[in-house]
Amino acid sequence: MIDVSESEMGQSAFGPHVMVDASKCVFDKLVDYDLVFDILDNLPAKLGMTKMTAPYVVKWLDKFGTVPGVSGFVMIAESHISIHTFPDQDYVFIDIFSCREFDTEKAIKYLVSSFGAKKVTTKVIKRGLDFDRNKCCSPLEARVAQKA
Repeated sequence: MIDVSESEMGQSAFGPHVMVDASKCVFDKLVDYDLVFDILDNLPAKLGMTKMTAPYVVKWLDKFGTVPGVSGFVMIAESHISIHTFPDQDYVFIDIFSCREFDTEKAIKYLVSSFGAKKVTTKVIKRGLDFDRNKCCSPLEARVAQKA
């Protein structure tokens, strides 16, 4: 289920920010470095986004954990995607922020399926409701004409 605040409905925004809190995941997927790398490497294209860098992924043993989790990030032209797994608690946190609209439901289903999550909380917010897209996102000719 996606939660979009009523005050955000119908407003122009810089872009959506999807937040996924997924638990009761498949343990082996939460410790799988290659899985996290592959998700970050392939998800941008699946969503029509442009990957700017290779994913940066690390295993990390938190001082309160007993099993290393996997954290990763990929910078996309539209913003970023990040994943942080916590195997000791069967949990993963995922964020996708984009300056371009995309199929948020498709992204969420893909991510939930990838980790085998049985319990999921999602939130989609519109960011930059007062951001002037014309100053950065319109063609150069239009910005020059506005200043003249």
